[in-house]
Amino acid sequence: MNSLLERFRVRHLASVFTILATLSVGVLVGSVMTHGVKGKEAQTDSSDATPLKIPNPVTLSNTFSQIAKQVGPAVVNINTETLPKQQGTKRRNPHGRGMPMPNRPDGAVPNTPDGGDEEGDGSAQGPGQGQDGQNFQDFFNHFFGGGGGNGDGEDGMGDGGGVRASLGSGFIVDPRGYILTNNHVVEKADKIYVKLSTDPDGDMGRPARVIGTDKDTDLAVIKIDANAPLPTVKLGNSDAAQVGDWVIAIGSPFTLSQTVTAGIVSAKNRTIQPGAAGQFQHFIQTDAAINPGNSGGPLVNMAGEVVGVNTAIYTQSAGYQGVGFAMPSNTVISTYNDLIGATHKVTRGSIGISFQPNLPSAVGRVYGFKTGVLINAVQPGQPAEKAGLKAGDILTSVDGKKVKDGDELVTEIANRKIGSSVRLGYVREGREAAASVTIGDRSKVFAPGETSANRSDNAPGPDDAGQTKLGMAVRDVPSDLATKTGLRGVQIQAVKPGSFADEIGLANGLIVTQINKQPISTVDQFRSAINGLKSGSDVVFQVVDPRQPKGGINYVGGTLP
Repeated sequence: MNSLLERFRVRHLASVFTILATLSVGVLVGSVMTHGVKGKEAQTDSSDATPLKIPNPVTLSNTFSQIAKQVGPAVVNINTETLPKQQGTKRRNPHGRGMPMPNRPDGAVPNTPDGGDEEGDGSAQGPGQGQDGQNFQDFFNHFFGGGGGNGDGEDGMGDGGGVRASLGSGFIVDPRGYILTNNHVVEKADKIYVKLSTDPDGDMGRPARVIGTDKDTDLAVIKIDANAPLPTVKLGNSDAAQVGDWVIAIGSPFTLSQTVTAGIVSAKNRTIQPGAAGQFQHFIQTDAAINPGNSGGPLVNMAGEVVGVNTAIYTQSAGYQGVGFAMPSNTVISTYNDLIGATHKVTRGSIGISFQPNLPSAVGRVYGFKTGVLINAVQPGQPAEKAGLKAGDILTSVDGKKVKDGDELVTEIANRKIGSSVRLGYVREGREAAASVTIGDRSKVFAPGETSANRSDNAPGPDDAGQTKLGMAVRDVPSDLATKTGLRGVQIQAVKPGSFADEIGLANGLIVTQINKQPISTVDQFRSAINGLKSGSDVVFQVVDPRQPKGGINYVGGTLP
């Protein structure tokens, strides 16, 4: 047997060597033949061949290049330096789950929602979110500076423990040297340098100073001194931009100044941060390539008009993946005009209420409304309370104009002059009413949110109805917690994973104060309300987070399976 296998291997190798030898001969013959052809070149007649000519330049679709030449001179490169602070600590990157996230294409550490803004969601993390709420915040992480945890700028120019350098873009809107950019490009900078398109390579640029910043829209105005009028951009009306329109992004990605990319408007009115943090950030979405260093640069339409300020990207890799976000020019213009004013800040109106965005449809059916804003908290001593508004009221109009949702309400109120009055239409317990409310200053209306109430780990009390129908157990609110917070109701002690309560967002520790508008003060009242529910019934819980009792009421609901 071994002898047979050995003979087979010998024959196989012989075949291989034969093939290789044949190939070698072929190559040799081919070489000889080619050499022979080359030797006859001088004897070949090519008098009938027509020489090639370099054609005259032909202008094809040159709209992009014309716009780039028109706008480019007004687009600037912004370099910043942040000096090391004593007793400073590096921020670790809390976003390590590998989820897609919107990033700022330049590197500023994100601001955390402050946990309770006027006309907002009442809290940074709504009831029932728990760990999922944290995931949601991770999912919407800002771009700049948090990643890597090395203390460097987005372009890696920092030295870790020393001066931190960052890069961004901007554009000139006034020939005297006023420049628009993102707040996160300059907010932590000790030194700011602006490099014009005409400045020599290797030059740091011209020193700039901050005129004003607005964190709510992530915009900033800076200024450089100019001996002669500077080139400027033309601002357009972002409301005219349509999904599918061509747009161009110009900036300095990866320190490559005057880089032009093209794409289309992918969507409008896109909010990428949940709750109060995103109230004034409704972006134009584009697939024009935006990368680190593009922040603050212009998004330009085919008329050569700036319709947005490039601010964020949606990414899994910290680089471009086809989804970018630009602050609309109409918002930019309004903010700019406030920042160059006497106070150098943006003043927004407020009436001192909070609401919960994106309510479940069951809430609207139970409370009898399709459009409007359901108030979940009224700030003590502020305009809404003084006008008699209460939690549970449904705001339906402002000065006779119907209000569809919270975004429309925020826009209407924020743009009103401080001290002016508005007539608010609302519904309370099914009856229509109206109230005159004086507009307050949003920055002064809300005090910092409070956190309190240690949750008890006592075993849940008996609650067969709640556990059977809802998948949760409750108990009476402990006396010490009731005294400390003033809350009355039942406290959720356990929620079964995958249950109805879990799916609609109820969580341990929350206080249930009403079920389908029926007040709940004891476990017996809770059990009675639940016993009356049947499969297919809409059920809406009014709940309060005892850690933030002044954050107001939240509405959680759904339809029982």
